[in-house]
Amino acid sequence: MTFSERMKNPVAAAALIAGLVFVGPAQAVEELNALVWCDHTDPKLIEPFEKQFGVKVNLKEYEGTGNALAIVEQSKPGDWDVFVIDGVDVPRVADAGLLAEISRDQIPMGDIFPQVRMEDVTVRGGKMYAVMEKFGYNVIAYNKTKVDPADMRDLAVLWSDKYKGRIAVYDYYIPVMDLVALKMGMKPSDIAAGKLPAMKAELFKLKENSSMVGEVVASTTALATGEADILVGGGEWAVSVMQAENPDLDWVLPDQGGILWSQSLAIFSASKKKGLALEFVKYVMSPEGQARLATSSCFWGMPANRRAGEVLTAAEKASLRWDEQDKFLAKSHRYFVPDSELDGKMLDVWTEFLQH
Repeated sequence: MTFSERMKNPVAAAALIAGLVFVGPAQAVEELNALVWCDHTDPKLIEPFEKQFGVKVNLKEYEGTGNALAIVEQSKPGDWDVFVIDGVDVPRVADAGLLAEISRDQIPMGDIFPQVRMEDVTVRGGKMYAVMEKFGYNVIAYNKTKVDPADMRDLAVLWSDKYKGRIAVYDYYIPVMDLVALKMGMKPSDIAAGKLPAMKAELFKLKENSSMVGEVVASTTALATGEADILVGGGEWAVSVMQAENPDLDWVLPDQGGILWSQSLAIFSASKKKGLALEFVKYVMSPEGQARLATSSCFWGMPANRRAGEVLTAAEKASLRWDEQDKFLAKSHRYFVPDSELDGKMLDVWTEFLQH
């Protein structure tokens, strides 16, 4: 029976109309808006949360905290709910009143690596405004078939002639200059204006041994293609995602120490969906969420929650050097954050280094 024939039949028409009435309009799906780094855009991380809560997570990727704050400034209050932010930037964003308090009893704080809790950064006035979700290292990445892996545990070898012309340098002045400080026997926090001439000399020696200096894509590509055999400033973030295709790539924290990077998860104070936003934070901080975030298709990193080790595969843990984390963390230093005057002088040295 066609539609027109059914409408001419009173019984069939009544049944059809009743069916149409009971179907009703589709309900709108609740949405959560998040400003994130690229590792949060992996469907394998986001889709399980969406399915569990029947929501849609709208993701906007950004680079640099300044760019994120510009986006927020140009948006209406309440447009954004969740914020992935560089760990070192939490204090200034929290002090600006942009972040909501996160109750400690909602987060598995006891499962987070102690060195990564960083409550001196995430807590302001006794209230926690962010939780560290992922971390990693700016250290040494390399092709283990082209170099002696044992050499890579000593920063000094990079200044020798042994690997001259086979080194790439990551173009980010703070972690690389921090590594130079470690090579010189200083802590990054020891960097001062009076130390810069000696650091400049060390940088220029490293440049003489290098084949290129490049940003993330250029420097990691150089390592992947064989243009360079060593990447100064690299780490798990630079090679782990490529190891399936090139298992010869590896990384290590030198005996002198390494530089620790961290990223955190926060909730915007203006969010109108703080309950759902908190559920998202709790999901990402769960062992399953942490394992998915750690092995994101964009870049890998260490999960802050130790219990992610219950979910990660043996191969994934090997790539992340899981069994060496306690030792690595004990020898790691956070990014040195100079004041504006010293920062300008460090940038001047780095600019000379790039132009040399």
